[in-house]
Amino acid sequence: MTEPRPLGFGLPPTLSATLVLVRHGESTYVAEGRFQGRRDPPLSELGARQAALVAQRLADRVDGVPLPVPAGAPTGIWHSPLRRATSTAQAIATAQPTGVALEATPDLTELAQGEWEGQLMADVRARWPAELREWRRNPDKAHAPGGEALPDAAARVAAGLTVITAVLGAADAGVELSPDHAAALASRERDPVPGYPSLSPADAVVEPWAILVAHDGIFRLALLTLLAMPLARFWSLPFNLCSITIVGLHDGVATLRAHNLGEHLTPLAVEARAAEEARGDRRGAL
Repeated sequence: MTEPRPLGFGLPPTLSATLVLVRHGESTYVAEGRFQGRRDPPLSELGARQAALVAQRLADRVDGVPLPVPAGAPTGIWHSPLRRATSTAQAIATAQPTGVALEATPDLTELAQGEWEGQLMADVRARWPAELREWRRNPDKAHAPGGEALPDAAARVAAGLTVITAVLGAADAGVELSPDHAAALASRERDPVPGYPSLSPADAVVEPWAILVAHDGIFRLALLTLLAMPLARFWSLPFNLCSITIVGLHDGVATLRAHNLGEHLTPLAVEARAAEEARGDRRGAL
């Protein structure tokens, strides 16, 4: 039997663009270990710092190890309307060296988790053990009581991606290149095997790119949709808080160029370890 796949989406065969996916920062619910879904808690203090760090990384994306994104400013930032994503998107927009439009996108709202929303994970495990176990084992067939079925959520994510890629397609058609640059791109064959020499920095690819700021569940579905993978693989593609994932869109094919990049959050990890050492609560401390 063929496994269910996300439906209702196809990449334009002539589109050349890039999507940068950024999960929101830590919310107060995440800090408390609560299910979120459609609930709308704000970023925690740590979440606001995470958002500032990922915003700086996307503004200074050629420093250190360059991010594999096109040259120039993003076409736009599409984000979930929920506060944890909106605040993260606003931090990213503010840090960009040039102005960039923000677009609240309801199709990027997190999966509804029904009766589990607002509940502590420990309480969900105690009250709904069978339902939670089935959700973990068969996410394409099971969901939280009163929550959103994965095929329904996948359909709206596909609708959102269709709108975003259409905007990128219009921008792609309007990109103006110098004659030398156009000739360089026309003669270049996109090789899916990484590690070979690419164009020189002077011939950096000019194509539209977009930043999407949303949620773990939504981005899992977005990658399954873009990569034409079955919904049953939902748990295979995690997204860490304020991580960066980059997807190239060329010749009707999506390519996962980077996933869950998080080196920009290292200062927070260093601070946390220093605090543990100062308290003497690390294992083996005297």
